[in-house]
Formats: sequence, C-alpha cells, structure tokens
Amino acid sequence: MSKSPICCPPNRREFLFGLGAGLGSVALTALLAEQKAEAGPLAERRPHHPARARACIFLLMEGGPSHLDTFDPKPRLERLHMSEFVRQDRFASAMESGRRYFVASPFRFRKAGRMGMDVCEHFEHLADCVDDMCFYRGCVAESTDHPTALYHLNTGNRFGGDPAMGAWVTYGLGTVNENLPAYLVLPDVTYPQGGAANWSNGFLPAHFQGTALRNSGTPILELQPPAGVTRTQQQDNLRLLSELNREHALRHPHHQELAARMDSYELAFRMQTEVPETLNIDGETAATRRLYGIGERDSDAFGRKCLLARRLVERGVRFVQLYAGGWDSHDYIEEAHRNRMRAVDKPIAGLLKDLKRRGLLESTLVVWGGEFGRSPDNGNRGGIKVGRDHNARAMTIWLAGGGVPAGRIVGTTDDIGQNAVEVVHPLRDLHVTLLHLLGLDDNRLTYFHGGRFKQLSQTGGQVIRPLLS
Repeated sequence: MSKSPICCPPNRREFLFGLGAGLGSVALTALLAEQKAEAGPLAERRPHHPARARACIFLLMEGGPSHLDTFDPKPRLERLHMSEFVRQDRFASAMESGRRYFVASPFRFRKAGRMGMDVCEHFEHLADCVDDMCFYRGCVAESTDHPTALYHLNTGNRFGGDPAMGAWVTYGLGTVNENLPAYLVLPDVTYPQGGAANWSNGFLPAHFQGTALRNSGTPILELQPPAGVTRTQQQDNLRLLSELNREHALRHPHHQELAARMDSYELAFRMQTEVPETLNIDGETAATRRLYGIGERDSDAFGRKCLLARRLVERGVRFVQLYAGGWDSHDYIEEAHRNRMRAVDKPIAGLLKDLKRRGLLESTLVVWGGEFGRSPDNGNRGGIKVGRDHNARAMTIWLAGGGVPAGRIVGTTDDIGQNAVEVVHPLRDLHVTLLHLLGLDDNRLTYFHGGRFKQLSQTGGQVIRPLLS
C-alpha cells in the first residue's frame, strides 16, 4: 500500500479555520479578548513620554487661600498696616467705593526645613514636610469670581462646559483598575461653586466624567443590589440588558452616551466587590489613623478624605480630587484661616508622610492650591478685624512627589504680595506641566469637537521647567 502524498501547506484561510478545532482556538479567543479590552475607552494606555507620576491627588482649597497668611509672608505689610490702599490693576472696578486699607498678617511664621521655608504657625505638622515640597509663587489666574475661577482651574475654561483635568488624564492614560472609577472626587459638605461641572467630562465621552463620593451615608448610592437579588441574577440581567443595548447601539452608532451607560452598568457591578473594601478605613492601624488626625475634632473629616485618597491611588485610581472649602475670608481672616489650616494641616502632612513611607510619593503627584490668592488689603470692609479681597495676580501653589524638585521655591511675588514678578506663568502653563509630569503632551492630548481639535490648555502652553526635577 502506497503512502499518502504529503499535503500542501495550508493557506491562511485553512490555517485560521483549523484553529477552531484545537488548543489554538483558546489562544485566539484570549488574544481577541485582549485586543477588545485594549480598545475600550478606559483601557490602560501608554503615555506620550516617560511619566514621572502615575497618579495625581489634587487638594483644592476652595475659596482662595491667602498666600500672605500661609506660605508667602510680607514684612512690609506690618509697616503699612491700616494705611490707605489704592488698587491699581486691571481687576479694579470703576464701581468700587469706600476706603481700603493694607492688612498685616495676624499670624506668626517660622522657618522650616533645610531651605528655611516660611510656614504659618498653624501649619504645625505640614512644616515637617517642606523638604518634600516645591512651592510655586509665580502662577497667575484670570478671574476673581469664584465659579469662573474654579472652572478655569479645573477645566482650563472660565465659562465651564469643558472637560476637567481629571477627565483629560483618564482620557489620555485610561485606568489600571477596571473595578474602580479612574477619576474620583471627594467634595466638601456642599459642592463647590459651579457644582459638578468642576469634574465634568465636557465634550469628551461620558466614560471620563469624575465620580463624586458622598460625604455621609453610602458613598455611592445604590451600589449594592436590592434585598433578595443575588449576584447571579444581576449577571443575567446585565447580560440581557447588554444584548439589548448593543442591538440599539448598532442602529444608533453616534450615540456615545449609550455605550458609556452600558459600561457604567458593568463597572457598577464590578465595584460592588472592590469599592466597599476600598472605602472602609476601619482596617487601618490606629497609628495610621492618628497620623491623619482621624478622631480629632478639627481634622477628622479631612483626615478621612486624605486617607481614602491614599487607598485609592494605591489601588490604581489615576486622579483623585479633594475639596476643602471655607477659605473665602473677607472678614475675620485670623479666625477663619486659622480654623481652615487646623482642619487640613495634620491630614495633609499625614498623607505626604504615609505616601513616602509606602514608596508611593515618588509616583504620586500631590498638588495643593485654590482658585486664586488674596489681596494685601481688606477690600471695602473697613475696621481692624478684617480679611482680604480676591487676587488673581498672586497665589501660592505647592507640589510634592511625582517628579517635582523637593525642597525648592520657584518664583516670587512683590513686596506686598499683590503681583507675581518672577517665573510668572498663566494657569494654562501649570496645566501643561501637570500633564507633562503624568506623561502626557498637551499638544497631542486632543479631541475633535466643534470643528476643531481641543485640548486642556485651550490654545497651547509651555511646560514650567523649574517645576521639574
């Protein structure tokens, strides 16, 4: 009996068909599933260039903290205290009336760290961390109105409606933990002025909107299924809903909100397992809780937020924003700012120390600041017990970790703290710099909308090189 002739090598079609009959089908299925995951809107993506930070924690002091009473004291104001002040800048209004007076800081300052940084006496714990921080005094904003200034700080657009910085970051980098939102916001007791538009996805797909956690009760409403509904029943319901939604999406391919809604259902299902454990800080040691000031009257609320922020970035969340309101001190700045500093001092110091000891500070960019600074005068509110007016021409923003130089002061303000005078940059340059530290190029991180490619900086900006280590 003659041997069978040797068959010709299979062509491409026959090869792929044959994969379905053996172990190759398993590998092919896995490969296709992986490719599908990579194509998802929140799939992890490579940065444009080597990143110095993999996550960002933004500590937003809503209301405009006074640089003159926190990190940038001006001795000349002590000599000018209660002498008449005449405002001469482009923010002055022709409708302003009444006399205005210079106001000296009611606080004492001490030199802290190796660099001898001036720190207000009420930042008792944060003073121990200045050698890990970079203080930037050259940033200028464009608005002295709270909602527009907050929109500008968060979205690059004073009028709202654009994507928040956290949305841009998650759009550019995706997520490393599919069981948690990539962009989380921890508001104060009340939402900031301008509301949820401060963490909106804007014109980006809805996947990139920030998820706000509630301050009391259940952090995320309806996270757990109703009583009597099992996880298997949920899966079956989601599977059916997904099939119906996909059929509908095929008929309406331009409805991006539908795809985002489908993904949000699936994310919510996955979150049921991971979110409760992540948000539960009871498992932290007593020493760690004390480090953040948890259990103390002044610092408990913000301490819990800061500890939660560490737990979130530890689990792969890209962008976490914490709000601390009450900094709009037009009256009685001594009492108001003292209370606000005591509320955030120990929690923020605890966050920096905890990140550092866990080896996370190097890869986590921490940013502190408000929507603008304060003026060297009392506005139109005479008297001795006074506060300060809004000031967009001078402010202090500090950064730590994530590739910024430690123990450095960048930029200066004039001798009364009214204007930034060295290393002066608009807010859009700060945005570009933060993106750069996270491995993103503002000129490449664009989205086509309204007939043109848009970006966080609106019209482009430049990296503030002294803020890079």
